[in-house]
Amino acid sequence: MASEDYYEVIGVDRNASQDEIKKAFYKKARKVHPDVSDDPDAEEKFKQLNEAYAVLSDENKRAQYDRFGTVDGSGFGGGYTDFSDIFGGGFGMSDIFDSFFGGGAAGGGGGRVRTAGRNMAVGLRLTLKEIATGVTKEISYERLAPCETCHGSGCQEGGKEVTCGKCHGTGVVTNVRRTMLGTVQTQTTCPECNGLGHKIDKPCPDCDGEGRVPTKETIKIEVPKGIREGQQLRKEGFGEAGLNGDITGDLLIKIHIEEDDYFQRDGDNLHTRMNVSMLQAALGATLVVEGILPDEEVEVKVPAGAQNEQVVRVKGAGMPRYNSDNRGDLFVHIWVTIPKKLNKREREALEKAANAFGEKFDNQKTKFQKLKDAFS
Repeated sequence: MASEDYYEVIGVDRNASQDEIKKAFYKKARKVHPDVSDDPDAEEKFKQLNEAYAVLSDENKRAQYDRFGTVDGSGFGGGYTDFSDIFGGGFGMSDIFDSFFGGGAAGGGGGRVRTAGRNMAVGLRLTLKEIATGVTKEISYERLAPCETCHGSGCQEGGKEVTCGKCHGTGVVTNVRRTMLGTVQTQTTCPECNGLGHKIDKPCPDCDGEGRVPTKETIKIEVPKGIREGQQLRKEGFGEAGLNGDITGDLLIKIHIEEDDYFQRDGDNLHTRMNVSMLQAALGATLVVEGILPDEEVEVKVPAGAQNEQVVRVKGAGMPRYNSDNRGDLFVHIWVTIPKKLNKREREALEKAANAFGEKFDNQKTKFQKLKDAFS
């Protein structure tokens, strides 16, 4: 591979755009894949094609290659491209070959193939506060979208769908071989129509007659308030496009919620911690904590004699419920704080209180302070 040029391998000019590189890669991959090519070197050529695309589809690697003729000092690298990066995630190698060859690799068992587009899935990460109010998010992903040139038909002007002459519309071809043990008959997917049973007599040059092309899609997602971790939203018609105008799959958006520094969610309820001084805990107090909604302040009534880690419940101040105007509850965990240092006035006040309750305590005055108090 060291003597090959990336651009020649894919079949594009050096100033080709990312979209042109992707289309050329997609078109050539369908021709050189070992399952459809009779070339004895098909496997090596397909590997070379992947290696070339792995660099040219990455702007940083492409810039390094254009400047130095190599990437990271490793020549043309090795291994296959991660196809999940091309088509939006959630696909394995066999799934991508399904997309290339209309639902089943040509080396498979035979029979008609899938032409409808499949659903796709992406993840969307949100903060707890975004979930509390609902939010509109813009996401970008890559998919096989309907070809804009032929409007998904796969035909150029004047073209039409015709029955495949090799399999006569069955999508499979039968091979008969004579062996020592007798006649062996096998069926394989038709290599002419890739199992579809039909062909386009004048295929669109941009999609090679498939009616769909790799495209980077950017869409807006409306996330309703109160949605939970792992729930999915569905965007109809934004998944993988079908072959030659068949139905398009849907895009499934799986919600992931980041941990919050202040709140912990438990269903529709929220938990948080509030610092309370020892005097406030002893006497009781009405305090204010931050709420989950923007600029929200929540009153918390600390009962007299509150203990450390005691929980105060504030009804209706929790998480907004999914598709509802109601809210869960807020549970405030009290954390009683003890001052580490006291000034003279504060200490004297606490000593009087301790004496009133008959509490024993250590007199921490120095000898100089005791002598000073005696003379005053």
